[in-house]
Amino acid sequence: MTADSRPTPNAIRRARADHPERRERDLARDLGISEAELVAAFCGKGVTRVTPSMSAICSAMAPVGEVMILTRNDSAVHEKIGVFEKFVDGSRAGLMLGANIDTRMFPGEWVHGFAVEKQTEHGPRRSLQIFDRHGDAVFKIHLRPASNLDAWNALIGSLTVEDQTAGLVEAPKPAERTARQPLDPSKQAPLRERWGAMNDPHQFFGILRDLDLPRLNALELAGDDYAWRLDGDAVLAMMRHAAAEQIPIMCFVGNRGCIQIHSGPIAALKEMGPWMNVLDPTFHLHLRMDHIKDVWAVRKGADKGHVTSVEAFDGDGNHIIQFFGVRGEGNHERADWRSLVEKLPRMTELQAV
Repeated sequence: MTADSRPTPNAIRRARADHPERRERDLARDLGISEAELVAAFCGKGVTRVTPSMSAICSAMAPVGEVMILTRNDSAVHEKIGVFEKFVDGSRAGLMLGANIDTRMFPGEWVHGFAVEKQTEHGPRRSLQIFDRHGDAVFKIHLRPASNLDAWNALIGSLTVEDQTAGLVEAPKPAERTARQPLDPSKQAPLRERWGAMNDPHQFFGILRDLDLPRLNALELAGDDYAWRLDGDAVLAMMRHAAAEQIPIMCFVGNRGCIQIHSGPIAALKEMGPWMNVLDPTFHLHLRMDHIKDVWAVRKGADKGHVTSVEAFDGDGNHIIQFFGVRGEGNHERADWRSLVEKLPRMTELQAV
């Protein structure tokens, strides 16, 4: 689509009026634009353009009180209800640490910001929405009935920018979906050497960076003592067992600008079409099971023994979701979580062909 053929803000608003039931992300896809362009078309009409500053936003959220935060990718939506507690700022990455709200944020990807107020039959629905340079949503904060509206209005006022022209100055280019890279057997030996020396799971990111290895390729090269392929239904089986046995888990969902984490048990599971949903009081997860093409169990060295994760990828090798057992720093991994993962059905050679 050329710049001249892209819908104007007026055309976008008409499409929104014609299809009020469509979710913003889906309507934007229908129109061939990004979600950021759809939201920006309403600047001055319920939408306020704001400075997308991770530091300014997160350092001022505590007085707002209870909110719902949302982080998603193409295959998973992760929602948590809680309050902003301890913010750790950083130029390359920031952390929000708390009982319910736990995130890893990358401010270089926070490019567009909007405060959105939508009128509904239940009253106004208010949110702060952050998008990356491609116009994809990276992080959203939604007000709750218990939120402090005065503190929210003060925050939005401090973030509001002068230019409130409808639309984006330049249409963002969609992110390129890269093809799976072929395996490079020459990297197996250095990978296994460094993997065996790990004493903190976070060291894994540096290993991938230094060896220029996509995550999925690293798992395929690691060897069965470090990573093994699971049956395609292993994620569903794991979630059901964790819920039935009340094994507290950590659930990570991320995109280019944010990783969001749930720590604790899960209980209310509900399948709806291709979606597996967790519908607990302070945690909702919506996971497209039909997007999962590869599932792996992964073992990494930690300060006490090792930790085990379950990781799911789509058909292009993109990381969808990751699960660990809840573990306090300095403690060994929970035996019930480790046993659950090790009992999950493995992909047989016949199935893998």
